[in-house]
This record gives sequence, structure tokens and C-alpha cells, in this order.
Amino acid sequence: MSKKKIYFIAQFPPPMHGLSKAVETLYNSELNTAVDSNGEFEFEKVDITNNKNFVKNLLKISRSKADLFYFTISQTRGGNLRDLVIFKLLELQHKKCLIHLHGGYYRQLVDNDMAGWQRKANYKAIKKLAGAIVLSKSLKKIFEGMIDDDKIFVVENCVDDQYLLTDQEIEEKLDALENKKILHVLWLSNFIRSKGYPFVLEMAKAEKERVDAGGEKRFHFDFAGKFFEESEKEYFESYVKDNKLEEYVTYHGIVGGDEKRKLLKECYIFALPTRYPNEGQPISILEAMGNGMFIITTDHAGIPDIVGTENGIVLKTNAKAVDVFDVIRGKPNIEVLQVCKRNRKKIETSFKQDNYLSSMRLTFSEIRLKTTYFCEK
Repeated sequence: MSKKKIYFIAQFPPPMHGLSKAVETLYNSELNTAVDSNGEFEFEKVDITNNKNFVKNLLKISRSKADLFYFTISQTRGGNLRDLVIFKLLELQHKKCLIHLHGGYYRQLVDNDMAGWQRKANYKAIKKLAGAIVLSKSLKKIFEGMIDDDKIFVVENCVDDQYLLTDQEIEEKLDALENKKILHVLWLSNFIRSKGYPFVLEMAKAEKERVDAGGEKRFHFDFAGKFFEESEKEYFESYVKDNKLEEYVTYHGIVGGDEKRKLLKECYIFALPTRYPNEGQPISILEAMGNGMFIITTDHAGIPDIVGTENGIVLKTNAKAVDVFDVIRGKPNIEVLQVCKRNRKKIETSFKQDNYLSSMRLTFSEIRLKTTYFCEK
């Protein structure tokens, strides 16, 4: 019996971010016969990261005889124009299309940030899809009224096996926490201001002020990720220099592999106070939880579906860094430890790589069995 073919129209690394990492994990998984001969599907792909290859990519898509086209759509107006062209091509060729939204901004983009003709084109295209995947239950509302409810699927992100500490490693890490004098706080993401790194810098400043006033140093702040804009790098470096935070802040650059695992093992608190408009369900938060960290984040996008007060601190819109810092500084290590253990267990139960791949396999199978094609009215 021949394997069903699935064609990926998606963003692959580089650059590395939540979307491209999730796509890479799926494509290189045992679901793909190219990786495991017992895999259920034959995966093919076109990388749409570079728009300079747009025409070439359209030709590749048009030549594919795949049973299903898996498409990770954009959340920008320009990217959406590209997506509309791809939608039209698939429609004209009577292709079955499943989209995957790695974010939470698409509906606002369509309803509030587009000209009328582009908005109508999106509603028309989405209605004809075989299905749409979102990252969490609260994000299903993005497609409500655009496509039938039974065609909206939830597939939550995961922690890749390579970035999950072993049971022995996590036991060693958490055993050491009770007597730790200085706890490392990690901020790991791309340096976009709305993702909250200035807030964490303010926490570092508050720590220095407490030490200068006679207190003992309790926290060190580790930052890792990519600067896409020179202005962001200048802001970060200037803040550290102007506030004399060199002994409190370390920038590790872009991390991966063993270097990233080392950071995940050394840090006990993870801070991502994001209000990034395109945010969906940050993989970095799941990685932090799976590696035994206390979480500081926001009630934004799909984050409340994975983080509650039992997992750390969930910030409201008007939260101030110094107040959050005072709360975390007042928590004894044993209380932080209890949360770290709880977070590790949650990831092991529901957010491991196997959970993600199982959900994707079930979604692919259900879509494949439907008779819905893109051209359906």
C-alpha cells in the first residue's frame, strides 16, 4: 500500500524561531518515510522563507501530486498577499489544503489591518480549506466564522527531545536548588522589544539597587537570542552600560545544541513578559517548564492555556518590573523548587515531542480521510 504524500509549504530554518523549529521537528520525524521506513507519510517540501524564490516555489507547488498540502501561513499583510496567490493556485488545481497558524494575530490582521478586497479574499479562501490548525484551545476563536468549527484543530507545541534534560540531569539540577545562593534568570527569545526583554533588564536593575542598598546578590540575569535590528542591540547594550549591570547581566548570543542545554540546566527562573502581537504559544516557555524552571510571563495570546499561577507568575497588562522583582525576591528557594517540579511534570505528561507528533499524525489522518478539496463551495 502506497504511503500518502504530504507537501510542506512552510518556513524552515534558518532563521530559527518557534514556527521554523516546529516545522523542522515535524518534517524530520519518524512520521516521514525518508526518516523511518515505517513512517506513515511521504513528506515533500518547499521552503517559502525567502520571497525571492516565490515564482520558483509556485512552479514546485504546481508540479506536486501530493495528497495533502500542509501550509504555514503568514501574519503580515505582505506575507498574506503571497499566501493568497498560493491559495488560488491550490484551488485552481483542486488540491486539498491544511493550514497551520503559529501565532495569534491572523484574525486581527484580516479584520482590522487589511483593505476590504484583501479581507474578503481571506474569508473566501479560508472557508474552502480542508482544515486549520491553531496552537491552543483559546486560539480557536481566530477562525470561528471563517471555517466550520469541526475543521479547526488544536495541536499544541512541544519540547524537542534534544532540549529536554534527562531524569538524572533534572534530579541533579533540582536537588541543588535548595542551597543555591544565586539563582539564574533566563530570557531566551528573539530580541523584539514587545517580547519583554526591557522588562527583564529592569528587574536586573532592581536587583543591583537592592545589593547596593546592602542586600546580598540573589539573582543573575542571562539573555540569549538574535538581534534582528541594530537599534535593539544598541538599546540592550546601552541599558546594561548606563546602569552598570555588567556583573548582573550576561548576553550569550544565539544559542543551540549543547550551549542551549547548558543554559536550560543552569537557570531556575524563566522570564518572557511578552506582549508581541504575533505571539501564539512560545516554545521557549515549554522548554523552560520542561527543564525545571519557575515561569514569569503574561496573560497574552495562547499563554494562559499552558501557564497559570501554579506555574509561576502571570503578569497583567499594567505590571511593573520592580513589583514583580519584589515578589520573586521574596520567595524562598523551597517554594521555587515546588513550582519547578510541577512544571517538569506537566511537560512530561502533555508537551513532549511524542505528544506533538501524535497530534499531527491524527490531524493528517483525519484530513486525509475527508473528501474536502480546496475547490469545494
